[in-house]
Amino acid sequence: MRGRIALRAAAAASWASQKAGRGKGSMIGGLIALKIDPTIMDQLGRGRRTVLVTGTNGKSTTTRMTTAALSTLGQVATQADGANMDAGIVAALSTHQGVPLAAIEVDELHLPQVSDSLNPAAVVLLNLSRDQLDRVGEINMIERKLRAGLARHPDTVVIANCDDVLVTSIAYDHPNVVWVAAGSGWAMDATSCPRSGEPIVWEGAHWRSTGADFQRPQPDWWLDGNDLVGPGGERHPLELALPGRANRGNAAQAVAAAVALGAEAAKAVVAAGTVREIAGRYRTVQVGEHAARLLLAKNPAGWQEALSMIEPTAAGLVIAVNGQVPDGEDLSWLWDVRFEHFEGVQVVASGERATDLAVRLTYAGVEHTTVPDPLRAIASCPPGQVEVLANYTAFRDLNRDLENHG
Repeated sequence: MRGRIALRAAAAASWASQKAGRGKGSMIGGLIALKIDPTIMDQLGRGRRTVLVTGTNGKSTTTRMTTAALSTLGQVATQADGANMDAGIVAALSTHQGVPLAAIEVDELHLPQVSDSLNPAAVVLLNLSRDQLDRVGEINMIERKLRAGLARHPDTVVIANCDDVLVTSIAYDHPNVVWVAAGSGWAMDATSCPRSGEPIVWEGAHWRSTGADFQRPQPDWWLDGNDLVGPGGERHPLELALPGRANRGNAAQAVAAAVALGAEAAKAVVAAGTVREIAGRYRTVQVGEHAARLLLAKNPAGWQEALSMIEPTAAGLVIAVNGQVPDGEDLSWLWDVRFEHFEGVQVVASGERATDLAVRLTYAGVEHTTVPDPLRAIASCPPGQVEVLANYTAFRDLNRDLENHG
């Protein structure tokens, strides 16, 4: 009875929020439902086969790809807006009551408690790297918490990236793991073994600890050129609408998760390849004489991957950085990102912290101009394609300004 009351109150709050023009109302609805009945997530998870997706980077993209791949089996509940903490998850599940499958993005700090509530059929572990220390905390502590959380769910299938040292440590002792060689372009947060503290030695694609019986497992799924190779050597051409090496790894893990739940690999691969845009990311918007492609990055590992997607023939590159609470107010991480390879592209430092970024670009030897307003920064570039790379609130505010701009 309390659960039904909680869901009715949540639906009413969401409706009121939408009518008042305060957004979709999913978060307020989820918060109210949890306040009335703290067990509501447990109730909403019953009878569903759920895949949870977590990691420092790529959660939204992989969740969307997993949803597409699972859709080959039937209707799938998921978040439309990427709200990946308790209230957002409750809102997504309550909107899709009676749907037997779910693909849910989960903030890495919330994974243990969400797993306890939903008892997932599968958990996808993408990567683990340093993020906002003021919010997330020290990276090895997170690894230990996730490892302990998964140990409470031995029947859950863990889809783990064996190219990420910290993710491998989380899943290494789990009895039910599917290993995916999804790649890892960032190794600065795993130079030492999370189990012994001794150095990690890389030998080509293989890695091993020098202080413990801990090394890269043999993958069950891996990328080989344009193909995704699965168990038994089966090959599937992997053609994606999204750019970048990281997204190929995301797709590999999404397909592996769908197959673990019973999907046909060939159908899952095709479905994952249809994903084109995630909450405004990767889309191209016409702004006057400029075709602006929007990219999002939130931490050093994500920035390094996003920078590798920049089209070298673009007429301009706008880099927009804010320093609000959701971004992390300490921007010292800018010095961990390599900005040194932009020859021949007009670079513009933008955002609320454009001056901090400009200092970093100066030390990197990157010629640039400084235009704090991102829309004006785009307009300052030569006509043609402009790449726009922004952190969280800069990306959010730019999308709002683009909508107002018409």
